[in-house]
Amino acid sequence: MDQLWRPGMRRRDFLVAALGAAAWPLALRAQQGEMRRVGVLMSFLHDDPAGIKDVAAFRQGLVDFGWVEGRNIHIELRWAGGDVERAQVLAKELVGLKPDVLLARSTPTTDALKSETSVIPIVFVNVAEPIESGFVQTLARSGGHITGFTNFEASIGGKWLQLLKEADPRIVRIAIIYNPKTAPFAPLFLRSVQSAALTLAVQIVDMPVQGDADIETAVAMFTREPGGGLIAIPDSFTAGRRDVIIALAARHRLPALYSTPSFTPSGGLMAYAVDSRDTMQRAAGYVDRILKGAKPADLPVQAPAKFELSINLKTAKTLGLDLGPTLLARADEVIE
Repeated sequence: MDQLWRPGMRRRDFLVAALGAAAWPLALRAQQGEMRRVGVLMSFLHDDPAGIKDVAAFRQGLVDFGWVEGRNIHIELRWAGGDVERAQVLAKELVGLKPDVLLARSTPTTDALKSETSVIPIVFVNVAEPIESGFVQTLARSGGHITGFTNFEASIGGKWLQLLKEADPRIVRIAIIYNPKTAPFAPLFLRSVQSAALTLAVQIVDMPVQGDADIETAVAMFTREPGGGLIAIPDSFTAGRRDVIIALAARHRLPALYSTPSFTPSGGLMAYAVDSRDTMQRAAGYVDRILKGAKPADLPVQAPAKFELSINLKTAKTLGLDLGPTLLARADEVIE
């Protein structure tokens, strides 16, 4: 208290200062008590570069709205790694922490969190069929505690086929690889691809897989006939087996297009996908609004806003493909 006294200070001013100093620790504790908590369930493994970049984008999005970790927000991160059973265990763990908001990246992680709570708000990212999956009633108004961002655009299948055909005009058969357990929405993408297949004179081959051995067997059987190409739809399982799929495509000299940008830096030929970092930043905006009192039911499900095309020129040359300047000019990223 002696430090508060200054020569010439009136007694009343001294008492006000003293009371303020005494109350300051209480005010600090009250501020600390306002720390908000967000639970995040990612579909990647913890060391996956794509997942790390997505989380960084989400964190930056929160900072843009004034939410800084350690000051007014705490993020609980969990990584399911494309494993449905693990996602369910981690969802239970996160809900048990009673966060203010939950963020789910993928259909399986959203489903896992939904099964654990009907109260805590959930914001999803990278969900293709939110209505069919039972997450929302309509895209305009969810009607419950879940809302978020889809990764499906009706014409995306046609764009995948066009890009592969442009890269290699010899392609007449294209396999669509996915895991039915982690990609129950696969029929939606298959319909999108099939609708463009007739126009481009391409046969579509359904390639469901459930393990590494399945992937190797399916790819080997498919490449017994010439003129093949491969598309991996957005699926947490196939994303987690990125290196396996890329190695098989290289071994069998199979031109492949992926729906996750992280495939091309790892040696994949091409990727055309929703810009997930942009979506994660947009999801931070929904988390911000919910933390400030908005209800998920009042926040419409939003469609993807940005797509990105990346091309690995080294892989193209290895496959003997001479990609034209028009295709390369459209790429957001060319890896040489």
